[in-house]
Parts: sequence; C-alpha cells; structure tokens
Amino acid sequence: MYFTGRTWRPPYEAHSVIIQATAGCTYRKCRFCNLYQNECFRMSPMEEFEEDLAEIKRYQPYARRLFFTGANPFAMSYENLKLRALTVRDYLIKCQSIAMFASIRDIMDKEVWQLRKLRAMGINGLSIGTESGDDETLALAGKGYTAADILEQCRKLDEAGIEYYFVYMTGLAGKGAGRRNAVNSAALFSQLNPYFISVDSLTLFPGTELYRMAQTGAFVPAGEKERLEELQIFIRNLQIRTHLLANSVSNFYPVTAYLPKEREKVVSELQYVMETVSEEEMAAYRRNLKELG
Repeated sequence: MYFTGRTWRPPYEAHSVIIQATAGCTYRKCRFCNLYQNECFRMSPMEEFEEDLAEIKRYQPYARRLFFTGANPFAMSYENLKLRALTVRDYLIKCQSIAMFASIRDIMDKEVWQLRKLRAMGINGLSIGTESGDDETLALAGKGYTAADILEQCRKLDEAGIEYYFVYMTGLAGKGAGRRNAVNSAALFSQLNPYFISVDSLTLFPGTELYRMAQTGAFVPAGEKERLEELQIFIRNLQIRTHLLANSVSNFYPVTAYLPKEREKVVSELQYVMETVSEEEMAAYRRNLKELG
C-alpha cells in the first residue's frame, strides 16, 4: 500500500478500509493546526491508486466502506472524484460508501447535480472540520470561510443527499468568548443536518499560530471549566436530532449523547464534573497532552 506523510482518520472510521487518495492539505492556514504544515497537497497517481485497490481486493474483497486519506480529498475536482469512485467499483463490488475529510471550501466549486452524481457513485460521509459556526471565531481560527458559507454549502449536501459530520471545538474562541461561540454555532448547526457532531477541545501545540499568539498574549486560552460550560451551552442550544461525540482524547471528560433525548443527562454529567474536579487537575491533563492521535 502507498502511504506518504501523515495518515489520519477519525475514530469513527476505525472499521473503514483506508486508501491513499491524497496527501497533505490544500490550505494549511488554520491557526490551531500543525498536522500537515510541512506537507504540500498531492493526489495519488491513478497507477498507485489502482495498485492499492488490487491489494485491498486480495485481502478484503468484500470491503463495504473506504476512507480516502489526506486532509481534504474532496478538494479534488468532480471529474477526478468521479474517476476514483468508479475505479473503486471496478475492484470492490461490495463497496457501498466512500468517506473522506472535506472543507467547506471544497464544496464551493461543485454544483448540486455533480454532488448528486458523486452520491450515486458511493461518495457519502464527509467529515467537515467546521470547528465553529460563529464568524468571529472562524476568523480568529483562520478558517477562510464564514458561517454563511457553511450554511450555503452544507445545504447543497443536504439537497444532494450526502451524509456529513461536523467538528466543533470548545475553547477556540478564547477566554470569555465561549458562550457566544456556543450559542451562534448551535444556531447555525441547527439549520442543517449533520449526522453527528464530533467535539474536540482546543489544545495548543508549538508551531501553530495560536500557540505563538498565546505566548505573546494576543490570544488568551479559555480555562477548562469554561470549556465544559461552553459545551453545556452548545448542547442546550442545539435544536436538531443528532449524535454528539465529545469523546476524543482532547476532552477532559468524554461524553456521548443522542440529542435531544439525552440532553439533560449529559448536561448534568458535565455539571457534576465542574463541581467535583478542580481547574488545576483539568489544566494538568491538558498540559500533558503531547498529541491528539
């Protein structure tokens, strides 16, 4: 199998077969991220891609779901995605879906009719690192798009029937701004249909722009209890049926919930943690995080 650079997949794709379609990131300007900062974006040559598919066919001929690697393979053109999706079918006749990371920017150059065709070819399951739905926070994080862009592009996915998943990041707005971020993000997400929302908590790593800003005082990180309160507010304000997965290693206290059914249960759990665990203990946990993988 051909794998170059950072190979990263979400925890919820653990049972998917991984294949390299791209490597690196087309953007590399998010101020909190250093995952792909030294990797230029490249598409895997079709020869390599087909060799990998042939190897998968030998070992897992009945694979039902593939996950394309790279920070945002959906940045590929419609024609390139179409070619790869159809090639997958040539090798893996049982494959039902092809998932991958995507950015809001990657959807902008694709028409709804193209998205519908990609869905018909099996592309379904886009992990979108929105991180926020609040314009001030999106600008601070250097995401390169606005809340209105998220709304417009994800409505195209809804119209095309493509399943997608959001990421929300507590603490990203900085100290004192978590409530605004939570309320505005929940209001935006509630106008869309993410199958689930994965929640991370901002962890500053050397080499990122936000880390440098924190060192100079230009960015003041939110405290740990403020982040848990932000998550509570976010959950309380979400007005859609969705799965919430706040169980990555970046979260001090992992929780999962099906909303709205389990809303009060998870809000109470978070309240209990805030009342029984000290800020110092939570902060120590954050300091000891060396990586999120």
